[in-house]
Amino acid sequence: MGNVLIVDDEPAIVELVSWHLKKAGYAVETAGDGEEADRKVRRGDVDLVVLDVMLPGTDGLSLCRNWRDEGIEIPVIFLTARDDEVDRVLGLDLGGDDYVIKPFLPRELVSRVKAVLRRAAAKPARAGSSEKEIRVGDMVIWPQEYRVEVGGRPVQLTAREFTLLSVMASKPGRVWTRDELLDRVWGYTYAGDTRIVDVMVSHLRDKIEANPRKPRYIITVRGVGYGFGGNVEWSNR
Repeated sequence: MGNVLIVDDEPAIVELVSWHLKKAGYAVETAGDGEEADRKVRRGDVDLVVLDVMLPGTDGLSLCRNWRDEGIEIPVIFLTARDDEVDRVLGLDLGGDDYVIKPFLPRELVSRVKAVLRRAAAKPARAGSSEKEIRVGDMVIWPQEYRVEVGGRPVQLTAREFTLLSVMASKPGRVWTRDELLDRVWGYTYAGDTRIVDVMVSHLRDKIEANPRKPRYIITVRGVGYGFGGNVEWSNR
């Protein structure tokens, strides 16, 4: 099913998460600090990392940043004990695939692992595809190549940002609820905090909008969610 690396310096958490993942059928490895985790990831046989933000030595955010800068696209689920949106924002912006706040239910983490690995397995190859691009205004999206340009300018997006953009841009004018976007982009029905969608939308606006405070593409629909261009109700909430 997959080899999962658990990186945390709290033995009780490592033991608990390991037991539940093994019960679900996953092979499990562990690391107690960033340096050990980095060595194991670079071996190339780890399929997903459950990564604590606060680690002795190299912290989890720095690890993920280094991997992404070097083109290592291994899926990462962050663990954070902080009730602080800064960790979540940074984690997603650095290319993390998901985050779980401590304390958490082990079965919830297992469901996140399943969803992220399922998305990674279904990710299309970038080369050799004939799928047509999506054009909205002066934006062009090549879904199979994970590439987007705005006004002829390439825009660098994380894999999750690109998926969110592609989902909304595929149906201009359609209004998506936050729960729908969670289900389509994150791959599971998430009954908790939907602010993860708002965080990702904010990052996308910073990258694709000329003026994120007055967006042309991703439009907030009050009390509902978000629409992409077209005839949707404008709001700068």
